[in-house]
Amino acid sequence: MGAAFGWGLVAGSSLVIGSLIAIWFHISLRVIGLIMGFGAGVLISAVAFDLVEEATEKSSGQGVAVWGLFIGCAVFFGGDWLISRIGGGDRKDAGGDQEGGSALGIVLGSVLDGIPESLVIGLTIFEGGAVGAAYLAAVFISNLPESISATTGLASGGWKKSHILWMWIGIAVVSGLASLAGYSQFQDSSPDTTAFVLAFAAGAILTMLADTMMPEAFEHGGKLVGVVTTLGFAVAFGIHALG
Repeated sequence: MGAAFGWGLVAGSSLVIGSLIAIWFHISLRVIGLIMGFGAGVLISAVAFDLVEEATEKSSGQGVAVWGLFIGCAVFFGGDWLISRIGGGDRKDAGGDQEGGSALGIVLGSVLDGIPESLVIGLTIFEGGAVGAAYLAAVFISNLPESISATTGLASGGWKKSHILWMWIGIAVVSGLASLAGYSQFQDSSPDTTAFVLAFAAGAILTMLADTMMPEAFEHGGKLVGVVTTLGFAVAFGIHALG
């Protein structure tokens, strides 16, 4: 169980690293957009090869994975809509639009973004005895641009840098706890239940990418984002293939 929490914390630690990078160095909005595009490509690859493919192989029929995918999408969409209503809709914005939002909404939104991917880390540890290197690398890499962009925007919106840093530290700990939950809550699960959880996470992550991450990437990075997104996908697929 300690390993599940530890690996979830490792994946979440890149949120803190990304925040420190944004605090210590000035990064242009265009570069942030391109970095976010790369991170989106990494996550798309992880969804395709580490989640959906695995869910399909474990399930007794295609319906389990499909239901999980769409229910994960619906749950994230609903949660994101509610969080947007309380001021967390612009949590990843690099331009400072968070100034008009609420601290609670931004924190809850950031937690919502990270829980699905962290649950899977714990689940994969239980299933195989060790966390999948490709998936862990994908989550770690994709967290960096998310926190760089959000930290830049929060700082521009008037948040104190110490408050921003503590927020990401807290979310990293929550990521570890979510991974621990994924490990402990599904120990007696059937293959179909495991497949459903994997597909659920995939649907939630895809919806997060489309709703919050990729729009920001294209807004600030322009058409070149398509190229770096493909590059991110290729890098993550390469890690998956080697693993």
